[in-house]
Amino acid sequence: MDLTQREGGLPDCCGTGACLGKGADYIVVLLQLICYINKPALCFSALIYCLLLFGDLRNILSILISVRSLQHGFRCHARCNFGLIFSTNNTECSRLLQEIKCAHCSPHAQMLFHSPKLEKAPHRQQDLPRLCHDYCQEFYYTCRGHVPELFQADVDEFCQYYGRKDGGLCFPDFHRKHLRRDSNYLLDEKIEVINRKHKHNCYCTQEILSGLRQPVGMVHCGDGSQRLFILEKEGFVRILTHDMELLKEPFLDIHKLVQSGIKGGDERGLLSLAFHPNYKKNGKLYISYTTNQERWAIGPHDHILRVVEYTVSRKNPNQVDTRTTRVLMEVAELHRKHLGGQLLFGPDGLLHIILGDGMITLDDMEEMDGLSDFTGSVLRVDVDTDWCSSPYSIPRNNPYFNSTNQPPEIFAHGLHDPGRCAVDKLHMDTNGSLLILCTDTVGKNTTTGRILQVIKGKDYEHEPSMFDLGSNEGAVPVGGFIYRGCQSRRLYGSYVFGDKNGNFRILQRPSEDRLWQEKPLCLGTGSSCGSSLVGHILGFGEDELGEVYILASSKSTAIQSHSGKLYKLVDPKRPQVPKECRRPVEDLEMLSTACSRECKNGHCTPTGKCCCSSGWEGPFCLRAKCEPACRNGGVCVEPNKCLCKEGFTGSQCEKGDRGTRGDGEKDSILEHIIDMTSYLLDLTSYIV
Repeated sequence: MDLTQREGGLPDCCGTGACLGKGADYIVVLLQLICYINKPALCFSALIYCLLLFGDLRNILSILISVRSLQHGFRCHARCNFGLIFSTNNTECSRLLQEIKCAHCSPHAQMLFHSPKLEKAPHRQQDLPRLCHDYCQEFYYTCRGHVPELFQADVDEFCQYYGRKDGGLCFPDFHRKHLRRDSNYLLDEKIEVINRKHKHNCYCTQEILSGLRQPVGMVHCGDGSQRLFILEKEGFVRILTHDMELLKEPFLDIHKLVQSGIKGGDERGLLSLAFHPNYKKNGKLYISYTTNQERWAIGPHDHILRVVEYTVSRKNPNQVDTRTTRVLMEVAELHRKHLGGQLLFGPDGLLHIILGDGMITLDDMEEMDGLSDFTGSVLRVDVDTDWCSSPYSIPRNNPYFNSTNQPPEIFAHGLHDPGRCAVDKLHMDTNGSLLILCTDTVGKNTTTGRILQVIKGKDYEHEPSMFDLGSNEGAVPVGGFIYRGCQSRRLYGSYVFGDKNGNFRILQRPSEDRLWQEKPLCLGTGSSCGSSLVGHILGFGEDELGEVYILASSKSTAIQSHSGKLYKLVDPKRPQVPKECRRPVEDLEMLSTACSRECKNGHCTPTGKCCCSSGWEGPFCLRAKCEPACRNGGVCVEPNKCLCKEGFTGSQCEKGDRGTRGDGEKDSILEHIIDMTSYLLDLTSYIV
């Protein structure tokens, strides 16, 4: 937004706001024309005439400011119109540079371009004014890749040098701080028009949380508590309650198991979290992460991608019981990019595991000796199984269920670098097919993006994509969600996604028999929305009501920094929480199934069956098993450990220490009672 020029293109160096609001539009045009043709004397005379004609003493200050601006106004207009110090082919960046250069035309230019930091560095040209903080970040991320000579530091250092946070004059907000009292200014009218335009055509991002460490995803558990679970790359899952309180203790802490990368482009770390559709009853959740434990230390691979099952604690619904871990799958990886690793459940209750190609070539596959069969694939498995020997079963309608050449888990393949996939929870056709959309790249060594609709049995190495995104200045696409929220009616049913550089888009289709159409997702600025999103896009999230969230960071590679933020996408045309969108928050409940209460020496399947650990047996694994069995009345109290009656020893109570009895000697009934009582007391004491 040009803050120093009017809609007609003529600069306001004559202070024409002094005559606005009195029905004197022709005077305004005359003053602008006189100013534009560089006639200071006529301009000053016209101002005096304007004051005498309308007699508004409130505008004397405006006239005095205008007289001061005559001393440098025409000189700065020549600068503004002659050309920019920096040149770029990017339209948006050129617009911002044009605005900033025209700040020389402001009556406050001396203060805007005065900086103690610049005085200490006389060799630096004072080419930029003091920028307001949100505008500084927007300027940095928009022009960073187009004017490299201007950006030799990260965003924090750049805005610390050029930005202003002390409440003083800054560009472009100086007009709001000093001129807002007079509603006659054309600047104010233009800002209000822009705000109205943003309000009706753009969306806003509301900052929810800051101080996160490299957030990579956000999900909900669907139990009615409206909690948000935020994944941090290093190996933590944090809980944000429905009243926006971040709990101090993490929901899950596996940072000692997770091998995470700290360099740019290194995707290793905690990758994804998916809650079982029946989580409220069975407490099951599924995690994917990269690791490199000792038993995988030998081999050509760099790390493994592991998918595991956990169960929430019976005593604390805000913590995972890490003792309940059960490995579903492990995939060896050679490289640290194109990992994928996302987990999601569809309306059919099946778990989908999306894996990237891992940058693996044909030569790599021969070297890996068959361990990379899953790479570049969408896997589909059924975790609702009563089999204790396997953590999942294969759906019979998987395309390779009876194949001898392909793993039966594969649902589709040919993916390269899936950014994120989204499943439409309200869409399933008569054949049971889901609507799953994924962002991806078209090859191993390119950032050119595409959007795929995952269909059973398709090979996307050769199949055409649903929508081609093209190359967006080297920015990798980041998949989002199909919006099924209530707050925005015009966004309903749209696929919301973006890229790493912070560009947002949506895909919409009028009906199921029509093609998807791409549209840019307009986000309002801080002046029109109250807050604005700047930085690198790390991922998207969704809450129980279907509202979409955005995870961003001002630093792309600093995993140790707490620069991650969580934003909520809102429609300014609607209330933040319309009445029809409100849902009651349900209280947290402890796990109360029979299996979770009684299965002490095993694990519960998602269907509620107690699978015994080695050495235990019985309905709820309460009976220990000894092989060989205990003899002479001994009782098996632990796996392969017998509690012997008095007078017997040995691992199976096979040795007696009473000596040999005489032929006619027999135990009395009293002796039997004493022995049995002593034995029961020992057994009871052991159990207690």
